[in-house]
Amino acid sequence: MRTTGKLDYLEMPARGGTLDSVKSFYATAFGWTFTDYGPTYSAFEEGLDGGFDADAAAVAKPLPVLYSDAIEETLSQVQAAGGTILREIFPFPGGRRFHFADPAGNELAVWGPAAVDPS
Repeated sequence: MRTTGKLDYLEMPARGGTLDSVKSFYATAFGWTFTDYGPTYSAFEEGLDGGFDADAAAVAKPLPVLYSDAIEETLSQVQAAGGTILREIFPFPGGRRFHFADPAGNELAVWGPAAVDPS
C-alpha cells in the first residue's frame, strides 16, 4: 500500500556498464527480473521497487523516491520546510513527479498518480 511521505522507489544509475550488464549481474546474483521502459530504463520489483537508469543525463547516484497522493501539496510542503526544488512537477511513465534537494544537499524525488482530467 502506497502512503504519502514514505519511501516507495529507488532509482540507481547504470552508467558503469551497459544496462544489459547491470541487469545480468542482478539477475544472476540475486534472481531479479526486470521490466524495460525504453532503451535506457529497466524497473525491478524486489522488496522495495526500483529501477536502473542508463541515460547519460541521469543522476550519478541513487535517487530515493517518495510517494504522494497530493503531489502539488507535497511540493509546497517541501518548499515550506526549506527544500530546494530541482525539477518542477513533470509527467513520466506511471504518473508525475518532482525532484528536490534537502538542506544537506541530498537529491530526492516525489511521485504521484497522473493528473486527473477534469472533463
